[in-house]
Amino acid sequence: MNAKVKGFLYGVATSVTFGLIPLFTLPLMREGMASDSILFYRFLTATLALGLMMVVKKESFRISMRDLPVIVVLALFYTASSMFLLYGYESMGAGVATTLHFTYPVFVTLFMLLLFREKASWVTWTAVVLAICGVARLSLQGTELKLDPAGVVIVLFSAVGYAGYIIAVNKSRVRDMHSRKLAFYVFVFTTLVFGMKNAAGDGLQPLSGVMSVVNVVLLAVAPTVISNITLLLAVRNIGGTLTSILGALEPVTAVCIGALVFGELFTLSEAVGIALILAAVVLVILNRSIQSNVSVLLKRIRPRHS
Repeated sequence: MNAKVKGFLYGVATSVTFGLIPLFTLPLMREGMASDSILFYRFLTATLALGLMMVVKKESFRISMRDLPVIVVLALFYTASSMFLLYGYESMGAGVATTLHFTYPVFVTLFMLLLFREKASWVTWTAVVLAICGVARLSLQGTELKLDPAGVVIVLFSAVGYAGYIIAVNKSRVRDMHSRKLAFYVFVFTTLVFGMKNAAGDGLQPLSGVMSVVNVVLLAVAPTVISNITLLLAVRNIGGTLTSILGALEPVTAVCIGALVFGELFTLSEAVGIALILAAVVLVILNRSIQSNVSVLLKRIRPRHS
């Protein structure tokens, strides 16, 4: 299996596992647990799980001191993305916040162009637009169209933070670090940030029972450990721009879980949204083939009009 195919599979796995967040988070929120406490337990458990995995596999925890500043920056990007998105949920409808957050493929594409002169093809830009439109169809409801300017800025910070994380992984010196080791240290610093945030706020809430512990463990493993490792592998194999577009599959997973597990109504609008996102994913996968075929077609047409 070549690197490109692996990259696409890792990207899809990242989106599907990350989209499982509502499945494990909603039960905790229904028990009255605050977002900061959930995030602390999530990243602490993920850190412990990754550390145990590395011990079992006898992998080294050693890193170069020159890598440390980059890892701290990655952790800050990751923390900012999680934190500002939650703040956005508090100031506006979740649908609007989700849609604004999923503008991050635009920021990835723009930053790659401005900072590294990596131009995106028209196929890529078309996929970005389709993905955002699809996410909007999945997320927006008629009652949520009143935008709070401050909330919009906050959620855009979340999008920029996630874009920064993807680009930093792709372009920094830690790009070739083992994915488990890199994810472990990112989670260590992320846990510290949310620990300090809880200490400065209302304090850390205790887990209320066995099911709460189970939900935290599952939240830490599937949409945190697995999704982050596959994200790192996807970025290395297909780059940040294509990986970010594949991220649009995340809300598709969330919508399917909502319908199948929580009994939420599956609407025509959601069906259209999923179709747009799948079209974007197909464009990403067939990017080079489409460009090549269009180029051949244009070469055949031009002589006839010359």
